[in-house]
Amino acid sequence: MRFVLRFFGWLFAVGAVVFLLGIAAVALVIWHYSKDLPDYAQLRNYEPPVMSRVHAGDGSLIAEYAKERRLYLPIQAVPRLVINAYLAAEDKNFYRHAGVDPEGLVRAVVASFRNRGSNRRLQGGSTITQQVAKNFLVGDERSFDRKIREALVAMRMEATYSKDKILELYLNEIYLGAVTPGRLSHGIAAAALDYFGKSVHELQLHEAAYLAALPKAPSELHPFRNRDRAIERRNYVLERMAVDGTAKREDVEAAKKLPLGVQPRNISPNNIAAGFFAEEVRRDLAERYGEKKVYEGGLSVRTTIDPKMQFMARKALVDGLVRYDEVRGWRGATQKIDIAGRDWGLPLAALPALADVQPWRLAVVTEVTADSARVGLQPRREAGNVISEQRDILTINPEGYRWTRRNVRQVLSVGDVVYVEPVENRPGLGRLRQLPEVNGSIVVMDPHTGRVFAMVGGFSYDQSEFNRATQALRQPGSSFKPFVYATALDNGYTPSSIVLDGPIEIDQGGGLGVWKPDNYDGKPAGPRTLRFGIEHSKNLMTVRLAKDVGMPLVAEYARRFGVYDDMLPVLSMSLGAGETTVMRMTTGYAMLANGGRRIKPTLIDRIQDRWGATIYRHDERVCEGCAAPTWSNQREPRLVDNREQVLDPLTAYQMTSMLEGVVQRGTATVIKDVGKRLAGKTGTTNEAKDVWFVGFSPDLAVGVYLGFDKPKSLGDSATAGQYAAPVFRDFMRQALRDKPDTPFRVPANIKLIPVDLRTGMRSSGAGSFLEAFKPGTAPPDSYSIIGLSATDGRRGISVSPEADRNVGSGTGGLY
Repeated sequence: MRFVLRFFGWLFAVGAVVFLLGIAAVALVIWHYSKDLPDYAQLRNYEPPVMSRVHAGDGSLIAEYAKERRLYLPIQAVPRLVINAYLAAEDKNFYRHAGVDPEGLVRAVVASFRNRGSNRRLQGGSTITQQVAKNFLVGDERSFDRKIREALVAMRMEATYSKDKILELYLNEIYLGAVTPGRLSHGIAAAALDYFGKSVHELQLHEAAYLAALPKAPSELHPFRNRDRAIERRNYVLERMAVDGTAKREDVEAAKKLPLGVQPRNISPNNIAAGFFAEEVRRDLAERYGEKKVYEGGLSVRTTIDPKMQFMARKALVDGLVRYDEVRGWRGATQKIDIAGRDWGLPLAALPALADVQPWRLAVVTEVTADSARVGLQPRREAGNVISEQRDILTINPEGYRWTRRNVRQVLSVGDVVYVEPVENRPGLGRLRQLPEVNGSIVVMDPHTGRVFAMVGGFSYDQSEFNRATQALRQPGSSFKPFVYATALDNGYTPSSIVLDGPIEIDQGGGLGVWKPDNYDGKPAGPRTLRFGIEHSKNLMTVRLAKDVGMPLVAEYARRFGVYDDMLPVLSMSLGAGETTVMRMTTGYAMLANGGRRIKPTLIDRIQDRWGATIYRHDERVCEGCAAPTWSNQREPRLVDNREQVLDPLTAYQMTSMLEGVVQRGTATVIKDVGKRLAGKTGTTNEAKDVWFVGFSPDLAVGVYLGFDKPKSLGDSATAGQYAAPVFRDFMRQALRDKPDTPFRVPANIKLIPVDLRTGMRSSGAGSFLEAFKPGTAPPDSYSIIGLSATDGRRGISVSPEADRNVGSGTGGLY
């Protein structure tokens, strides 16, 4: 008996020593691995990278910028259904363990043992808290040391943070794959949108279960490449929810029978033909806040773009470019592929195609007959880059290739890769297209605020990201003349002032020789009114006018209007010889339309940070009385407009009236077809390398430019009235289709006096025109002709109306 007691005593002592040594060993291990544990306290103020989102003026989403696609959701905003799905899939004991789950660890070991030798991924046994520790602090190195550090950090986190906070970090950080190549989803909010095109609050049971299945192996559970494996894992999660009691058995069984239902959303600026617009916004944001803020700062940007106007603008510009290009004939197929004896869909699908030229489609010629050709359209790619098995065929009949002015066999052969456009309302027919070599841009702006409703920087953003609306510096030609005439009107001239349109020679000095400008048609018009000069774009009159008012003053007005920052004050600049952008020119014309108020063009209305606080607003007007907490019979609130007046409102109206004449009687009569009050000016540069039209209605300002990226002539007979003005016309016809014909606003104090259009003198007879005059001015009783020369400067010569014919022919010493 004594021996037995002694044995057990010895055994107890040995056990106690072993126990103490074990505790010491564990303590030593904890001490060793705790020495350089990461600071988990940093999670308290953690702000994960969140994508920035760009919205159109109507609220629709047009672009997202992110390195990790994530939308942060506080735990209070996460539906219980989603929480239950993730707990069932990842950590059913989450709310009961202290960071490490022994039961889960044993279960993982057993499952891994059973799956040994199979292709299934081994279970790790990590709790949600451990996964947060790994993702945020420890890293994902596969080692025993890392697992110990992960467990230690997880236990410390549990002692510091609430379970809800840990779960919130997990649900917003977890990587959930890429249903569409290149679009990596992080967090449940972004994944719900990317996989199902809906918010987490709209997810159904089977959808929430699939998202909860993804963390284990996102790429192995891809909904299209590995559909069966994905359904199997989703059903496992559903079963766990039924076993855990967080979903009804009948609901789970019904959900198991459903397909995955993945319907990836396609958020792209191409959806509204806004590639150039979205990129310009991105550049603006990067300049303001830096690239990191744009891609990780969770900015919410409300832009000024009007999707309907954007579509109209792109169609008008593309139609204009194609109109010019097709006149010059067919240049041939883009390339050729061998389709003999095989499915043409696969090699055609492998070719890159422009994604922003809809409804144009890339196609391959499969058959050519005597008078038509059959083409196969490039198969569409489904989500996951899977090529559709559907093969669509169109027939190009003679009407579809007539513009080439050739026989179909001279144009197309089997294997040719071309672009075609399905004919609207005629199923099965297509029209042959070719990518135009000429390019251009169009800007549509609110003249009262500077908000850009639409901007197209070229034929295709996918083809060339160079924005011809904001980055291309081109000569505006005669479209600059209104700023010369506005300078004169603001400094003593009237629309009825007579200026000689006759030959002039300017000694440029410095050995540069004599400059002899000429009119486009090569014919001087003699003494004419300013109105005639702008309506018919007379170069000789414009140079004389600029010389009289002084080019330094013209340069100052060009700066005020934002056309140039520091224009060289030489006379050739009065004819638009300097380089500027379509955006600047449109802004300048907008100030003529709004009565001379300075505006700043903007593509952005408002920017909010990740917390919803407004950090930028374009509208800087002050609202007096808007912040009053209650109504106490005070004066009603009013907006105070403190913007600078860059031009006398009366001058602005005179200039607008003269530009209306350009449309009614001058170089842009093609625009009369719109049937609304419009004003504007054509611009054609030397050798017709650039053609412009910039104009406006009372509430829309539009600038159009066409030309080659590497400047060359558009043709000997090319003019802005022939190519640029029709683009303006086509856009305005659509944009103003349902709008009333609103006259331009006449400011107070303007006097409308009937005059003879030809002489500018007072008239009461038939055909007289109501001309706009400022107080203190009136139509002349006789010609007072301003003739300029290199030596004489300004001089007025009075001539009777009867002598008009002689003056026009050069008598009186005028030149």
